[in-house]
This record gives sequence, structure tokens and C-alpha cells, in this order.
Amino acid sequence: MPKNDTSGMRVTTTDKCLAYFFLLAGSFFFIAPFFWLLASSVKSTEEMFVYPPQWIPKVFHWENYTNAMIFIPFWSYTKNTLIICVWNVIGNVLSASLVAYGFSRIRWKGREFFFYLMLGTMILPPQVTMIPVFIIFRTIRAIDTYIPLILPSFFGAPFFVFLLRQFFRGIPESLSEAARIDGCSEFRIFFRLIIPLSVPALVTVALFTFIGSWVDFMGPLIYLQSPEKFTLSLGLQQFQGSHTLEWGMLMAASAMMMLPIVALFFVAQKAFIRGIVTSGLKG
Repeated sequence: MPKNDTSGMRVTTTDKCLAYFFLLAGSFFFIAPFFWLLASSVKSTEEMFVYPPQWIPKVFHWENYTNAMIFIPFWSYTKNTLIICVWNVIGNVLSASLVAYGFSRIRWKGREFFFYLMLGTMILPPQVTMIPVFIIFRTIRAIDTYIPLILPSFFGAPFFVFLLRQFFRGIPESLSEAARIDGCSEFRIFFRLIIPLSVPALVTVALFTFIGSWVDFMGPLIYLQSPEKFTLSLGLQQFQGSHTLEWGMLMAASAMMMLPIVALFFVAQKAFIRGIVTSGLKG
């Protein structure tokens, strides 16, 4: 029987079936490249380029995975990547939340002006500031270290500040006022009240930061020179030689690099979706 939803519109069984059909059809276009990557990771090079394409290989070449981990120091690159990711997550969550708290919960002269000025910096593409930032890090002799890849996260990313500000504005102001009456300082209110209530938004920032750092290629390419300091994204480039390209091992390494991100998203998807949805409820 048809039911009434919260907006008063009647939703029939046919409408639900059509919605599920289009969602499943649309999801196929997103899943297909991922499935092709997994299938190609256990194919031979010849099977990858046959026409018509073969989705399921005749023989599964599982040795592509072991060969890929031998061809490059896979676990060393994974450790380097994790170091950068963890520090970036700490830096972005801490700095963005502190700045967002100042823009959302503390009243001070010029707050809105500086907030919109900060948002205006999002208009600048990273290519515009790439050379000046490189000169700064070269001046302080931070090239071939992880400092240029980690330090910027401790200065607050404008998008994350905006995301957390919107979430903080949705928390009732009466809670903060009651804490101030009890003698709590702003830092105590922030750490004991706002942070525990903002876990979904903080998880969202952490996920975005982790994924961005995990797949970052341009940053390590610019600042890292020693092979022992390379990340996984730079390691994938080593499968491409001067005259050959190890397709099987490249696909296997790419699959192993992507699986942690997929697993992390499924583990934290409820908090991630809640953080995204509720961050824009209050302007």
C-alpha cells in the first residue's frame, strides 16, 4: 500500500522499484572500473588488450601481487605513506576544528569578514601557490623531507574549516552558555563539549584528509628525492620503464593501494554520511 513520507508526497511500490533500478544501474558505472582493476590485476598482459574485452581471466595470475611487492619495496613505501597520512589527519583535525570554533562559537569584531576572506582563498588553484611554497621550503632546507607534506596541514584547510564551522553552528548555543556560567574556559568548552558532540564531522575531515594524503602524487613528486622516502603513489610510477610497462604488477599494486581506502570508508561510512549531511543544516 502507498505510504506518506515526511513531505506529504505519496510513495508507491512502483516508485520505489524505479528508484532502486536507477540506483543499481548507476552504481554499475562506478563499480565497473573497480571490478576491471581487480580483474586486470590477475590477468596476463596479453589478456588485458584482447578484443572484445574479457572480464574474467581464463587463468588467474596471483603471482602479480607477490611480484609487485618484490619489484618495489612495497611495505617500506606503505610505512612512509602512513606516516604522512597520520600526521596530516592530526594536523587537519586539530587546526581546522580550532579555527572553526573561533569562527562559529566566539563573537569578535571582523569575524564574518575574515571568514569570507578565508573562503576566498579556495578560489586560488594550487598551481598558483606551488612555486612560492616550494621556494619557502627550499629556503628553510626542507626539501627531501616530510615537512612540506605535513606542515601545511597544521595551518587549517579552508574547506575543512568551513565544514566544521557549519557543524558547530548546529550545536545549541545554550550548552556553551551553561558551561561558561559554570566557569569553563573556551578551551575547556571546546575539548570537553564541542569535540565529543562533533565526532561525525571530525571523522569526515579525517577521512578526506587520509584519502587525499594516501593518493597524493604531486606533493611527494615535488619534494621527495631519496627513493627510501618515496610513498606508494610514487612507487607505482616505477612499474613504468623506458620501453616497457609492467601492467599486471601495476594493476596489482594499484588494487592493494586502493583496498585500505575502501575498507576505511565502509568502517566509518555512518559517521561520514552523518557528518556530511548535518554540516550544512545551519548557515
